[in-house]
Amino acid sequence: MPQSARYLISICLLCVYLTAFKAPESASFPAEVLYAPEDRPADRLVQLYEAAEKSIFLACYGITYPPIVKALVAAKKRGVDVRIITDREKLNDKNQRAALKTLNIASVPIKINRHDGLMHVKQAVVDDHVNTSGSFNQTSSAARYNDERLDVFHDAGTTHRAKEKFLKMWGDHARYEDWR
Repeated sequence: MPQSARYLISICLLCVYLTAFKAPESASFPAEVLYAPEDRPADRLVQLYEAAEKSIFLACYGITYPPIVKALVAAKKRGVDVRIITDREKLNDKNQRAALKTLNIASVPIKINRHDGLMHVKQAVVDDHVNTSGSFNQTSSAARYNDERLDVFHDAGTTHRAKEKFLKMWGDHARYEDWR
């Protein structure tokens, strides 16, 4: 068979495959993709936290960036249900301890994992309609220097699933315990 015929058959098979396995319209997920430091994802998180009206459920390894801590404290003072899960090992960082102490004073409930160094989930769920994910820890280094990614999803499906994961972690007393 000539090369051109094999090429044409390949193209036709690819078209059939793409048509047969096309995702439904409802499967599209509008998202913002932000890279640090140039896209300033920490500032976007501050905006989301400042706009929160109902809840902020945050799970991440590190949380030390002062504007984020300030936005979370302000949200709690506005009556927003703010909850944080973070890593026990990160408590060795004086900036992490200071941030958690500030949040604790503001009555933000905090849980830490009982399995040091394994908090790789980095997500926030805001008001049941926005969730974030990516490599971005909410730290000063991530905000200013590191190469990081933060995806902000604006759809009910992924947000519901992210909230379910957070609440499952929150209720798992074998793996997570209250801090302080």
